[in-house]
Amino acid sequence: MLAIRPLVPADQAMLWEWLHVSLWNPPPAPLRPREVLLDQNVRIYAEHWGRPGDLGVVGELPGEVAPIGACWMRLMPEEVGLAFVDIRTPQLGIALFSRFRQQGHGRSLMRAALAAAKAAGHAQVALTVHPENPAIALYESCGFEKRALRNSYHLMVARLGPSP
Repeated sequence: MLAIRPLVPADQAMLWEWLHVSLWNPPPAPLRPREVLLDQNVRIYAEHWGRPGDLGVVGELPGEVAPIGACWMRLMPEEVGLAFVDIRTPQLGIALFSRFRQQGHGRSLMRAALAAAKAAGHAQVALTVHPENPAIALYESCGFEKRALRNSYHLMVARLGPSP
């Protein structure tokens, strides 16, 4: 059974791995070269994890040496990030290592992260996704709606409702 815990600064090395995996391209394209993580437009989603406002969850399975994936979000300054909506809306990333996909773990991570965002007082969360990514169905099932196209990616927003 998947155990979910907060994403903490000690997870920084793994967060770089998850960010790399999250940069999805349609098959048969392989993962992008690791050098993409040096691009400032990519680094903004992971570097110096644990800043005020950073929020995320990590999934762990019994018997696995390392966590299998994470869902994380970060507030960005004005007009920074492909999923920028406003300075109060965190931009979300999610990644599972390939052998753990299609087993419900992504949904569990997403729901836990969205619940944490709501508990933190966020009214909505945004993400961008390649139009051919099958994860769109997961995002829609978790309340995300397509709002616009940005650089050929769908901007999707999930309204979380009033905070508790």
